[in-house]
Amino acid sequence: MRYLLFMLLSFGFFKASARYPGKLIKGDMMVDNNKRSFLTYIPTSVVDKPALVISLHGGFASPKGMFRLANFKPVAEREKFIVVCPASKHFWHDGADLHGIDDVKFIDQLISYMIKTYHVDPDRVYITGISNGGFMTTRLICQLHNRFAAAAVVAATLDVGAGYDLEKPIPVIYMHGTTDPIVSFNGGKVFGRAIYSHKAVVDKWITMDNCSKEPQVTNIPDKAGDGTSILKEEYINHTTGFKVISYTINNGGHTWPDGRQYLPKFIIGKTTRNLNACDEIWNFFKQYKLAQQ
Repeated sequence: MRYLLFMLLSFGFFKASARYPGKLIKGDMMVDNNKRSFLTYIPTSVVDKPALVISLHGGFASPKGMFRLANFKPVAEREKFIVVCPASKHFWHDGADLHGIDDVKFIDQLISYMIKTYHVDPDRVYITGISNGGFMTTRLICQLHNRFAAAAVVAATLDVGAGYDLEKPIPVIYMHGTTDPIVSFNGGKVFGRAIYSHKAVVDKWITMDNCSKEPQVTNIPDKAGDGTSILKEEYINHTTGFKVISYTINNGGHTWPDGRQYLPKFIIGKTTRNLNACDEIWNFFKQYKLAQQ
C-alpha cells in the first residue's frame, strides 16, 4: 500500500507547466559511490550572493515533478533567488535506517556545491518539502540545523522515535490538510510508522524556539469557493524574532496549497486555492538569515 500511494503521488507530476525565462540546469554528483542528481532553476536576473531554496519532492516523484507541483519559478524570477530540486533514490530516507543511502550527506554536499558553483549566500539557504520530502525536511533541520535559516513542511510531520530529534531553534512553517488521506493530520500509524500529529510537531517547535504559547490568529476564509478555509497561527519569540507558523487547512488534502490537483480528490483530497504556498513560504523565508541566529 505504501508504494502504491507514493506511485500514485508521482504519476500526477508529469503534465506540462508554464514556461519561465530562466534556465533549468541538470546536475549530478557522487555521494558514497552513489550518483545523485538535481535540477536547478536560475532566474534571468540574479543578485550578488542570491538566496537558495531547496525543494524536496514526495516519494517516488522527481525534481521536474516538484517544479510542476510547487512552482517556485515565478517567485524566483521576481525575488531573484535560486531554486534547486534534488532527486531521491525512489524515496527520501528520512528515518533512522538509511539503507545505505545517506540523504543527509547528499543535501549537505549539495549546499556546498551550490555555494561554490553559484555563489549562493550561505546565510540564506532555506528548505521545504511535501509528504516524504516534508519528513526529510524535518530530518534535515534536525541534523543540519547549522545549514538552514528557515524551513517549511507541507503534508508531513516527524516520526516518533526516528533516531533523531529537534536540536536547535529554527524558524519553521507546517502546513497540513485536516482531511489528508495519506499522512494523517492527527498522526498515528502511517505506512507502518508512528508519526506526530500536526499539532504535536508544531508544539515541539514552539518549545524549542521558546515562542509565546498564545498565537496571533488569522482566519483565511473560503474566497475561492472550493470548500476549504485556513487557520493560520503564528507563535513568536519576541527576543529572537523566530516564528513557528501553523497552517491548518480545513478540508484540505495531501496537496500543495494552490499547486496542481495532481490526482482526483477522492484519492488525495482537495487542493486549497485560498493560499499560495510558494508565495507564503518565500515571504516567511526572506525574513531570516543564518548569521543573525
